[in-house]
Amino acid sequence: MTTAINFKTINKLAVPATIAGIAEPLLSITDTAIVGNIPVDGMESLAAAGIVGSFLSMLIWILGQTRSAISAIISQYFGAGRLKEVKSLPAQAIFLNIGLSIVVLSSTIFIVKEIFELMGASGKILDYCIAYYNIRVWGFPLTLFVFAVMGIFRGLQNTYWPMAIAIVGAVLNVILDFVLVYGVNGIIDPMYLEGAAWASLISQAIMAVMAVILLMSKTDISLRLRFPVHSELGRLAVMSLNLFVRALALNTALILAVREATLLGEKYIGAHTIAINLWLFAAFFIDGYGAAGNIMGGRLLGARDYDGLWKLAKKIIGYGLMISLVLVIFSFVSYRPIGRLFSNETIVLETFYSVFFIVVIGLPMNAVAFVFDGLFKGLGEMKYLRNVLLSATFLGFVPILFLGKYMGWGLYGIWIALSFWMAIRGGALVWKFRRKFRPLLASPNPSQEEEHQ
Repeated sequence: MTTAINFKTINKLAVPATIAGIAEPLLSITDTAIVGNIPVDGMESLAAAGIVGSFLSMLIWILGQTRSAISAIISQYFGAGRLKEVKSLPAQAIFLNIGLSIVVLSSTIFIVKEIFELMGASGKILDYCIAYYNIRVWGFPLTLFVFAVMGIFRGLQNTYWPMAIAIVGAVLNVILDFVLVYGVNGIIDPMYLEGAAWASLISQAIMAVMAVILLMSKTDISLRLRFPVHSELGRLAVMSLNLFVRALALNTALILAVREATLLGEKYIGAHTIAINLWLFAAFFIDGYGAAGNIMGGRLLGARDYDGLWKLAKKIIGYGLMISLVLVIFSFVSYRPIGRLFSNETIVLETFYSVFFIVVIGLPMNAVAFVFDGLFKGLGEMKYLRNVLLSATFLGFVPILFLGKYMGWGLYGIWIALSFWMAIRGGALVWKFRRKFRPLLASPNPSQEEEHQ
């Protein structure tokens, strides 16, 4: 089965994947922008939304790694022309993951206060964190389910339906945010921060319902749990476990950044919340080409088309860098009005403006890391991804973060540490891809190809 590697085929996957990928950060950005302009305790509400959002993102991305594992396995079987052999696997993986998420969810609700105190919250911010979390957390299993279904669609080389689910969820969240946060005169009283939490939860529920309907109507994949246990479930579990550890390392960096910003003071955590949400938005925007690499890379590997794989890597990194440069130019031109979308607190905005240049100039470097990250997931290289994140976090990010704290660099130190973190990640992935797959381009026979796998 020949796979065309060109602008049309890549962007047919990348553009819908980009739109789908920005759904979650768009939910957080919407909350941040609307919450930051609440007329009562706006600064405290913004800080609470940032702290809770960071913690929930950690939980989602730690337990949501099954999506990448499902996508990788299905795409590899698709490329090998053996898709029927894995039809019972997705349901088993989803039930396992949702069950684990319920266990984690149940364990956190009893120690919510301690969790956010550990992240540096106190006083009114801590109270807002608890109230906001106690509503939003119930959308956690729903989001994991939606992620898993999106992984199934990706493995089937389809990013259109994930995009449809994401668009509906994002638009609904924006509408509900305005209605529930600010209220409707004479109909709904303003709920402020709790309104933002309810808006996210309702949106996540609607997305989960859409995911079920589309999976049942557009694919032959069943959500009915069937036995015996599929032989690939073990490989999927190992891949997910490696990504689980990787996500722990990734979120250790993000949570430490939030904690250190919180300890600096309210204006710093407010500024950091705006910056990190924009950083994540840009990341997912660029990550559309990582998703294309994930989807097509797994298929090409399954078909043992190494020439196509090399060509794919060159093209998607080129497209990713072009998108990042557009984002750089746009950000430098419009960073002040962007800031005013998120907060009306002058002290928060000035702090944000002072560090935003670090966020912006790192975007091309981020593009390399995000695109190759997606490609490596499609290739099933989860162990290497795990080791890269562990090294980048604990040998790069953490030492620089605390050096910055010792030197009194403030918020600058946090973002310098994040920049070094991304540089290590991207560099290590480029090196590994060239080392492993370039020799395969000259392999004269299948036996030599197998030796390199």
